[in-house]
Amino acid sequence: MNSRPRFATFSLLLLLTAYFCWTLWAADERTAAGPLAESLAANDSAGLPQAVQPSQAAGPQSLANETGSLFLVVENGKRGYINRTGQMVIPPQYSFSDKFSEGLAAVLVGDKWGYIDNTGKMVIPPQYEEAYQFTEGLAAVDSRVKKILGTPRYRGYIDKTGKTVIPPQFVVEYDFAFGFSEGLAAVRKGYGGGFGYIDKTGKMVIPPRYAIVLGFSEGLAAVLVGDRLGGYKWGYIDKTGTMVISPEWYHLAFRFSEGLAAVQKFGDRFGYIDKTGQMTIPQQYSFADEFSEGLAAVKTGDKWGYIDKTGKMVIPQQYSLVFSFSEGLAAVEIGGKWGYIDKTGQMLITPQWDRAYGFSGGLALVWVGDKWGYIDKTGKYVWTSTK
Repeated sequence: MNSRPRFATFSLLLLLTAYFCWTLWAADERTAAGPLAESLAANDSAGLPQAVQPSQAAGPQSLANETGSLFLVVENGKRGYINRTGQMVIPPQYSFSDKFSEGLAAVLVGDKWGYIDNTGKMVIPPQYEEAYQFTEGLAAVDSRVKKILGTPRYRGYIDKTGKTVIPPQFVVEYDFAFGFSEGLAAVRKGYGGGFGYIDKTGKMVIPPRYAIVLGFSEGLAAVLVGDRLGGYKWGYIDKTGTMVISPEWYHLAFRFSEGLAAVQKFGDRFGYIDKTGQMTIPQQYSFADEFSEGLAAVKTGDKWGYIDKTGKMVIPQQYSLVFSFSEGLAAVEIGGKWGYIDKTGQMLITPQWDRAYGFSGGLALVWVGDKWGYIDKTGKYVWTSTK
């Protein structure tokens, strides 16, 4: 499968090494990437304390994010889309394409990217060097100002009509631009510069002064402050840029989910803080995921289980690898095979796959050997690859 970056460029050779090395390691912590998951992996570099958004780190739980959306499939090296029943809606025809997001999907035609709607109609003509998923009505796209191969690519943002809302201004080889989250997007302008946040007009509303940042979640964003001489600390800012949780010596800091964020201090284990910065679930886990549907996956030793927001272990640690709960079920590996449990820990779909992801839009991606497909919540296949 081909691979391409997702809101991460291959250019940040110094700033983000630990961040993305950790991201890839965290993905392996819970599940190895699969045939389509591999194509969405991103890699970058740096030598700073690390941060990760766990739900993103493990790769796609499905290749459709939205209820009623379409699911990405591959036949004979070409990509197309099926609906929830497994019916082919957009025949395989693209050498590379992305999953649908907010009703549109980026597709590669020749050497340019454009966007199709869920009928397969090309609604934004192929014209970009790279095109990314829509988030909150905008998508990052890369263009060459001089249209000459080898000249720098610049990243800007378009709306769903294809109108340029934020002109290309972030040099892809040197700058950095995330997708929007809660109205803001993290950006960096200039090699070696700090990260700040822009609004949807492109205005820098939080100055670029942080070494590494995460996107906003539940009104807060984790930011890394300090320098190599004095050391780095993670804190959390609000959308005015005010530091609301004072920087601490965290080795890892995750985004807030359901009121809590997993953190790890240097030389210590993972615990969870609330929005005041208080450690509400003590540091006791070798790894911890963010909360989803009231539960969070935590690891002690070499086994995973699930806790509730009081820290009570409600599903015993017995699984080799896991995913967060989505749509009431979680993919878990036990005895070398993947199945699905409910929130009581009952195994509803018998372990039988070599790899599996979480449910999204009613379907989940699974495979055995080199054959993969989508199953429904009864464990029945609705589509399988021809390989």
